[in-house]
Amino acid sequence: MKLFDLHCDTLYRAVDENGSIIDNNYHLSVLKGNRYDKWVQCFAVWIPDEYRKDEAFNLFKRAKLKFDEEINKNQDLIIHCKNLDDIINAIKDNKCAAVLTVEGSAVLAGELNNLDYLKKCGVRMITLTWNGWCEAGGGALTTEKNGITSFGKEVIRKMTELSIVIDISHASDNLFFDVANEVDVPIVASHSNSRTVCNNKRNLTDEQFNIIKSREGLVGLNFANIFLRENKKASAYDIIKHADYFLSLGGEKIICIGTDFDGADMPEGILGIESMENLYELFLRHNYKESLVEDIFFNNAFNFFLKFV
Repeated sequence: MKLFDLHCDTLYRAVDENGSIIDNNYHLSVLKGNRYDKWVQCFAVWIPDEYRKDEAFNLFKRAKLKFDEEINKNQDLIIHCKNLDDIINAIKDNKCAAVLTVEGSAVLAGELNNLDYLKKCGVRMITLTWNGWCEAGGGALTTEKNGITSFGKEVIRKMTELSIVIDISHASDNLFFDVANEVDVPIVASHSNSRTVCNNKRNLTDEQFNIIKSREGLVGLNFANIFLRENKKASAYDIIKHADYFLSLGGEKIICIGTDFDGADMPEGILGIESMENLYELFLRHNYKESLVEDIFFNNAFNFFLKFV
């Protein structure tokens, strides 16, 4: 089985708990994930809303140091992939193709030039906000003045110039539409579900999904319980319900996987990355063609990176 996961918080958790991304009892570890034939994993550095300015920037630097140390000690298992060639070489050698991302542009500490530093560090995707407000604009839980700021406009323009993917998961509705109106590049929702299926502000409206589809972007199915099903404990079948709905909107080449491992409570039937084989089989039992399951689990995200990163 092949797997391309657009989002996990395992690196942040390893920094916060002085743990490891290689061997742990988390949702995800490199040792558990390397069971798959080809595996690309985006490791996000989460910037919590209470971290701003230098504190946010320094959190990234601590996470990058942890990331580098672990990879340097385990080069037989994992490669930091800064470009497409790195990804291709890693999966050819049956190693984890690790892509570094950031969840929250507060990491920039309000300084546009810090984007150049992040690019040199190999960051390939940045989620513009977490749930609150930062210098670029408002997150999903903000209510006032939550569109894009003048600084945010500069950020997304420069991200486009540097070929850093714009991720609008966690964005407020106003921020989403402002971004879509400001740039015409493909945009990604790395870990977001359907608001029609589960009415949560963190999920995408049909209009938002269709905009992403029209740009040939990506939407990663989020496994977080609260974004799968309202008011009740979700199960792995709820992941398929969101996939079904996005497919009804024509998302065959748009939807992919954005687990949110180590950043959220998982639904019944999902223990962690070791459960992905069972989920793959569940899709097949739900009468999905294997070619479509392969697209969702790997090909759609890989082909996006092939074209745009």
